[in-house]
Amino acid sequence: MDSVHQNTSPAIVIIGSGLAGYTVIREIRKLDKSTPITLVTREPGYSYSKPMLSTAIAGNKLADQLISGSAESMAAQLEITILSATEVTSIDTGKQIIETTKGALSYGKLVLSLGSDQIRLPLEGNAAHEVITVNDLGEYAHFRQAIAGKKKVAILGAGLIGCEFANDLVLGSFEVDVIDQAPQALGRLLPEEAAHALQNKLSEAGVRWHFETTVQSIDRELENLRITLANGSTIHCDTFLSAVGLKPRLELAKAAGIDTGLGIKVNRHLETSAKNVFSIGDCAEIDGLVLPYVMPIMQAARVLAPNLLGQEAILSYPAMPVMVKTPVLPTIVSPPAKEASGNWKMKTIEGGIEARFESTDGQLLGFALLGSATTQRAVLTKELPPILQ
Repeated sequence: MDSVHQNTSPAIVIIGSGLAGYTVIREIRKLDKSTPITLVTREPGYSYSKPMLSTAIAGNKLADQLISGSAESMAAQLEITILSATEVTSIDTGKQIIETTKGALSYGKLVLSLGSDQIRLPLEGNAAHEVITVNDLGEYAHFRQAIAGKKKVAILGAGLIGCEFANDLVLGSFEVDVIDQAPQALGRLLPEEAAHALQNKLSEAGVRWHFETTVQSIDRELENLRITLANGSTIHCDTFLSAVGLKPRLELAKAAGIDTGLGIKVNRHLETSAKNVFSIGDCAEIDGLVLPYVMPIMQAARVLAPNLLGQEAILSYPAMPVMVKTPVLPTIVSPPAKEASGNWKMKTIEGGIEARFESTDGQLLGFALLGSATTQRAVLTKELPPILQ
């Protein structure tokens, strides 16, 4: 074991330089300018907006243009130490030490903002290894390279990321096929009628849908990829993008004996089962919820920062609608809780759809707003119950 980097006072160590990691650091610095903070990341340590990855093609933005701050500028601006291109290999929660590929590091408080990985389905065929996922800036750069000078992209997954990429690609003049086992787009977020409205707008823009089927095999034929679907039809494309969903990164926490479920389990202070170890972002689970969206991360960061500094703050989540970045038909969704009982009520207005999920006694429990109805976002959000009280 390399010598432990001793900090003059107990440092806060944050693993992960995504939105969660950097937002926590910014919130800490609003409260405290001097506590030592070390950010450890396998990435180069730059700051960028991950939500922009699925809207950058239409604007013809290359990966480098999405970087808002280099590691050097972030370290100077936030007065932190950044260990970039550094993998954390283990956590000793008893000794409060992490092992990394650049030696060992002690911590006073540790934050796991490890993010999530794109789920990769096992696919058959001689080109299965050519499947691309886009979950960080490096992968986006690889995707941009793969589609340069090409025309046809197939996407596996008609969820949030799949629909956003489909919209972005057709606006960028690509031919797009989208494949999903579900009978509709955004199956977990939208009622059927609203989903059909979005599908129709994307179809008009050039997206071809293949629902209630999946990919059997993916094979290379000279310059093209041949996608064979379970329903027997075939698609020819240049590039194949998988966007079937995210899974929290749990391996590091599990190996350290920290409780995990869907994500790394935390309480309302964002504390894990290990003393002085906290978690936030796509990898964290609070009250059974894993919410890999911008708003919950911002809320959680505002609570985590004071807790890391020895103050006390408790997390609650108000209703936080999700904006689906589909400019052909702007869509904002606040899905009802899984256990909510009630019905969707649809109202078609000029240029849009307002869908309300109401309980039997008429209480608003969720909504989906499309097109011109998105102007109702603020009014309806006020009516919704909080996600976590």
